[in-house]
Amino acid sequence: MDTSQITGLILAGGRGTRMGTVDKGLQLFRDAPMALHVLMRLSPQVGYLMINANQNIAPYEGFGAPVWQDEFQGFAGPLAGLHTGLTHCETDYMVSVPCDSPFLPANLVARLAAGLEEKHADLAVAVTGEGETRQPHPVFCLLKTSLLPHLTLYLQEGGRKFDKWYASLEVAEVHFDDEDAFRNINTLDELHKFAATP
Repeated sequence: MDTSQITGLILAGGRGTRMGTVDKGLQLFRDAPMALHVLMRLSPQVGYLMINANQNIAPYEGFGAPVWQDEFQGFAGPLAGLHTGLTHCETDYMVSVPCDSPFLPANLVARLAAGLEEKHADLAVAVTGEGETRQPHPVFCLLKTSLLPHLTLYLQEGGRKFDKWYASLEVAEVHFDDEDAFRNINTLDELHKFAATP
C-alpha cells in the first residue's frame, strides 16, 4: 500500500474532562502544543493530514492542516471524529490518532497498512502487551474510507463504543512492542511528568 495515498486524521474533538475541561491538544508539551507534536510525528507517514476539533478552531488551523468539526453534535466521542474524517477524506484509506499521544510510533502507518493488506481486512488496529496485559488501542487505526456508511448507521442508532462498532468488521490486530509509544496524556500531572521524561 502506498502510504502517500493515506490521509492522517488527528482526533482533537474531545472535551478534555480529565484535564479539567481544557483543550488537550493545545496544552503545551515541551514548548509546543501537544497536537502539534502528534502532527509532526504523523506527517512523514501519510500523504495528507486533517484535524477533527470542536473548539478553538483557529489555533488548530494554524498548524496548516484542514480542521473539521463533528457532523454529529454533542461531543459524541472519537467515533464521531472518525466519522467526520471519513466524510472529508479524499483517499481510499485513512489513519486516525489521538491528539494526546506525542510518542506515537514512527512506523505506525506502515505497520498498520501491512497488517491490513496481509489479512485483507477492513480496518487495522494497534495492540500492545500480551496475555492479561494485552491492550487494543482502537483510536490508532487504519481503515477503508468505504466504511463511512457502516459507521454512519452505527452512530445514528446511538452506538458510541469503538470496539463494538468494529466487532462486525474484518479487523487486523497489529502488535507493537513499545507500549510507551501509545501513552495517552490525560491529566495535567501526566503532562508535566512526561514532558520532563527523556
